Amino acid sequence: MADFRVVMIDYDYDSIEPIGKPIVEAGGEFEGKRCASLDEALEFAAGADGIIIQYLGPASDRMFSELPDLKVVARMGIGLDPIDVASATKHGVCVVHVPSYCEDEVSDHAMALLLSCVRRTVLFTNSIRGGKWDFKLGRPMPRLRGRTLGLMGFGKIPRTLAPKAKAFGLNVIAHDPYLTPDVAEREGVELVDFDDLLARSDFISVHCPMTEETKNLFGAEAFKKMKSSAILVNTARGGIVDTDALVAAIRSGEIAGAGLDVLADEPPPAGHPLLELDSVVLTPHAGYYSDESLIDLQTKAGLYTAQVLCGKKPEGLANPDVIPNARIAIEG
Repeated sequence: MADFRVVMIDYDYDSIEPIGKPIVEAGGEFEGKRCASLDEALEFAAGADGIIIQYLGPASDRMFSELPDLKVVARMGIGLDPIDVASATKHGVCVVHVPSYCEDEVSDHAMALLLSCVRRTVLFTNSIRGGKWDFKLGRPMPRLRGRTLGLMGFGKIPRTLAPKAKAFGLNVIAHDPYLTPDVAEREGVELVDFDDLLARSDFISVHCPMTEETKNLFGAEAFKKMKSSAILVNTARGGIVDTDALVAAIRSGEIAGAGLDVLADEPPPAGHPLLELDSVVLTPHAGYYSDESLIDLQTKAGLYTAQVLCGKKPEGLANPDVIPNARIAIEG
């Protein structure tokens, strides 16, 4: 008989075997179901010791109250959007996520979006397919070397991006209210305030978490402070950028364009104004993905869940303050 039971309540993967492998190896039972609603998920998860979530939520008071055996809830990803961490902590439920698995992929993707916007590769491809062969369609096209890239946030991903950007000859500055000057100096990046970031950057790449503080951080007021030649790149969370304000800023010439892997509403509906702007490059929330990063994500989510249920403190524990009152005894 298995020592514990873990369920995955939603997923869009072809296989969840890599998630279950470390759970089964640790002595647990694992099964998954593509639940269509929270009600279905709660019924499926009855008696479970652990739940793994991709998108479905919220994991909040109702879930933690109705599932008294639940000891850990895991998020497949870096962000904790579907989980009320404070509520989990109140109920003694450990929350795990995967804080490190796709730094190279997202930083590569941010650089790819920046390059596509500057070098107008999507515009050129579409124009050639439409029968036009004319480099002048890409004007104006600035030289990359010597320009300034501003990083909004300076965690693991932007720290991976910075040396890649420097290899293209870009100067790199960053704004992060939680960053100390010695860390910025060690990384060879100038630390600036938010208004300086907006005013000085030729390109801004967004890498901060989505919080009440950062929701619509890049809105009408921010765009007014940016260079008219500036390009905004977002591979973080869609809600950090006010989409309507972005469209208005590009149409009015306040900024030059944008490269977006994430949107507040995904996918954009047919006829959305973003789809009509030649100076906007869009990708379908793909920045995190590579064949290797997906295996890393799945394996770590399963491993961290199993570690909690074996009484160990995992790397991905998002609420370590739960330990004294957790529903399961955790080392450390």
